[in-house]
Amino acid sequence: MIPRHLAPKLLEMQHKYPVLFLTGPRQSGKTTLIKNLFPDLPYFLLEEPDTRQFALRDPRGFLANLPNGAILDEVQRTPELFSYLQGIVDNQPDVFFVLSGSQNFLLSDHISQSLAGRTSVQKLLPLSYSELKMAGLPFNTLEDLLFRGGYPRLYDRNIAPVDFFPAYLETYVQHDVRLLKNIPDLDLFVRFMGLCAGRCGQLLNFQSLANDTGISPNTAKSWISILQASYVVFLLQPYHANFNKRITKSSKLYFYDTGLAASLLGLNRMEDLVNYHNKGALFENFVVSEATKDHFNRGIPMNAWFWQSQAGKEIDLLLQAGNEVFAIEVKAGKTFNLSYFQNLQYWQGIAGTSPEHCAVVYGGDNSVQTSNGKLISWRDWEGKVS
Repeated sequence: MIPRHLAPKLLEMQHKYPVLFLTGPRQSGKTTLIKNLFPDLPYFLLEEPDTRQFALRDPRGFLANLPNGAILDEVQRTPELFSYLQGIVDNQPDVFFVLSGSQNFLLSDHISQSLAGRTSVQKLLPLSYSELKMAGLPFNTLEDLLFRGGYPRLYDRNIAPVDFFPAYLETYVQHDVRLLKNIPDLDLFVRFMGLCAGRCGQLLNFQSLANDTGISPNTAKSWISILQASYVVFLLQPYHANFNKRITKSSKLYFYDTGLAASLLGLNRMEDLVNYHNKGALFENFVVSEATKDHFNRGIPMNAWFWQSQAGKEIDLLLQAGNEVFAIEVKAGKTFNLSYFQNLQYWQGIAGTSPEHCAVVYGGDNSVQTSNGKLISWRDWEGKVS
């Protein structure tokens, strides 16, 4: 098993809460991690029909067989258990349950209703580049990293992306999407996902996305919510500081995993990505998603934004660390150019910040400190500026 940064946080929460809820996308490694961390707890997969039927038909009897707690995996299939769990954890102080599931808003409602204050909620995303490097899985090229992404099964079982992602999408659509919403045309939903992949790093325009898919804007909003709830995409919000020059209220769209995005774009070989016309968008997606993974995989709340001005200036990523906000620009070029820092210099002037709080993450191999800020190679980007 590839070690995960979130593991110490999960072990810590065992001693603070009677219930630990681990969520994240399908096949992000949730089951492997919790079975490894809590080997003494009995394990039940609630996607198995007989186990699910027992839990649904006789919840009291099912839970009575678990005096010390258990791991209940894919618990979104049996949300009725939550109210019964409340009584157990309130009356048995030494009990410990680990719940796992891949659908956020289905489960969050039940947790807030039945287990509020009793549950630690943690998110496990696909492997970060930092975790891959720690496991001795470096990449020779940026394109290889973007193409493969971070789903653990690709590495544990040495599966080629062209084999993994179509099977992943089939399982995701047939299981998760059907459970979240009754969509009559699932092929159209997959087309919608592909159109979203083509909009990585762009402002989210529901009307344009709806027109290109052949659906209504309200349906597009609903389908984006499904992709968010199942940890396929996330939205980066605009920065809210009042500089009187912020022009957008729209969010920017990103995928949690670049490998999945590349597959949806029809890039079936790593070589296809080398000359892909919009490789810069996938690289930006990598930089932003690594920041997201670094925070969630370590159990740390994330405050991140982007910023645009009327003059066409843009900061790709603003990351808050303590009381400081770090401004990060993303450039896919492999050769450093002084122009990479132009937007950051503009930002320093209006935000009153210093070069020490600015960085450019680029597609080259060398990281150096410049008078305008840090220049960080993709090889050294681990989701934060220190």
